Amino acid sequence: MELEQSRQLIANLRVQFNKAADASNRAVMADTDEASIAFARDAEQTSKRIENDVVALAGLLRSRQLPKEIRLLEEFNNHFSEYLSLDRNILGLAVENTNLKAQRLSFGPLREVANRFQNSLESIAGTVASKDRCRVDGLVAKAMLAVREIQALHGPHIAEREDAAMTRIERDLDRLQVTADDAVAELSKPIDTTAAEQTALAKKELDQFKEISHQIVLLSRRNSNVRSLDLALRTKLPLTAACDDGLRVLQDALSNEGSKATR
Repeated sequence: MELEQSRQLIANLRVQFNKAADASNRAVMADTDEASIAFARDAEQTSKRIENDVVALAGLLRSRQLPKEIRLLEEFNNHFSEYLSLDRNILGLAVENTNLKAQRLSFGPLREVANRFQNSLESIAGTVASKDRCRVDGLVAKAMLAVREIQALHGPHIAEREDAAMTRIERDLDRLQVTADDAVAELSKPIDTTAAEQTALAKKELDQFKEISHQIVLLSRRNSNVRSLDLALRTKLPLTAACDDGLRVLQDALSNEGSKATR
């Protein structure tokens, strides 16, 4: 009876472990906060059931006095403890979704304010006197090009996993932001009243752009999606295989015990 219960428990443990690993991977790959949180919860709940089943199986093996199987279960439990520690770190990073949030800011609010900024600049160019037109057109082009280059650099920053490379991108972002700020400051030099109003609006929108850009960089720097995926692929994958292999070996050993018992 105890042997049959042990065999059922180990079979269930393998199923539950693979469910937990799959739920964890789905949390890492999910593209919404809701999905990440739901999959992370599934992984944690299933892991808790595994811990309970391991305790129950250990009791059955001790009662049956199976030293080899007890040792195999202890080996699995050591791997599983390491797996749990790593998985909690991965899931904690996955549910933050900082790279996805940075991407949404870049493709949403940042692009919207950049487009409004461009409209304001074009309005300035359309209202200045002909004698100022050449100077204004040059400054408008300079400011707008800097803003669009900043937008283009956010993608590589969000995807980058190395701190040094992110730092280099941030230096370029800072340089481009200064270029845009300086161009708008030059535009505010004596021009007619209508253009001055548009210039003030453009400066306000550029400040909003700067703030959102800063938020994107902070979220991207946290790099939670990139880090969780990196840990899942590089560190957790071999540990997952070790856990599953340990359960397989224990399952085979219990199966053999069952065969001995019937002979």
